[in-house]
Amino acid sequence: QVHLVESGGALVQAGGSLRLSCAASGSIFSIDVMGWYRQAPGKQRELVARIFGDGSINYADSVKGRATISRDNAKNTLYLQMNNLKPEDTAVYYCNALLRATLRTPPGDYWGQGTQVTVSS
Repeated sequence: QVHLVESGGALVQAGGSLRLSCAASGSIFSIDVMGWYRQAPGKQRELVARIFGDGSINYADSVKGRATISRDNAKNTLYLQMNNLKPEDTAVYYCNALLRATLRTPPGDYWGQGTQVTVSS
């Protein structure tokens, strides 16, 4: 059983910053990709940023230059630092991981429960 637990969501003013964390626990052999997604009311879930096992990173155009994704491999913890927040960043932010529980199991897709980020204007 694998669990992803996000934290760090908050109500912040436009222009502010916050740091989200996602701790992965349970049976984890290797992690192929970890990422942050977000879903605003009435909209589809979208990628914010993701980091691959080789260290390569993708950012959504909407957050480039304002977001930094990082990962502590020893702790199986993912972070998202977001600066210069805008009201349009308001959403529930979800942690996602594509990982293998054992050497022989195929990669599985796991999601956290989400953490609310609200940016006031």
